[in-house]
Amino acid sequence: MANADTPFGLKPVRHRNGAPYNGAFRVYSVAAGNATAIFVGDLVTGAGTAQTIDGVVYSDVVQSATGDIFQGVVVGVLPVTQDSLKYRAASTQRLLAVADDPDLLFEIQEVSGGTPLAANDIGFNANVVVGSGSTVTGLSGMELNNATEATTNTLDVKIVGLVNRADNEVGEHAKWLVALNRHRFANQVAGV
Repeated sequence: MANADTPFGLKPVRHRNGAPYNGAFRVYSVAAGNATAIFVGDLVTGAGTAQTIDGVVYSDVVQSATGDIFQGVVVGVLPVTQDSLKYRAASTQRLLAVADDPDLLFEIQEVSGGTPLAANDIGFNANVVVGSGSTVTGLSGMELNNATEATTNTLDVKIVGLVNRADNEVGEHAKWLVALNRHRFANQVAGV
């Protein structure tokens, strides 16, 4: 059975110690001047600025690129009205719910094409490919890059295992469990 091609970015699943993800997040801001749309499942990075909204100070984040030090993964976009978009449109100020615990494990789909990852790639590190998110579903287009697996610990994520369920197998579009290697709150040098 072929794996479904349904990119969704990164989805928190559980903690490294086996405890389930309980939905916890911290709220961050995206400044109106940022011209990149941000979707649920996107990795985000600290912007080095902050916004004060209704007397509350929120640190700003931006969509991450390969090699960034990550703040976390977007798990929601706080609505402004009942008609608010499911994602953060470019050049709009929005508040994002971000799963920023450095001990979380995430599910991510492997990118199309190339040589699919194999079971013996578990334990290796790899980068994430930034793809276009869906304005229909509000979900990220980020995927696991199957051409970058290596022992290099400065790559974006560590491959922890294949997601174990009936609709998933090793091969193109496989869903993998990963940990963030480059997290702002875990063993990284100080920065924005």
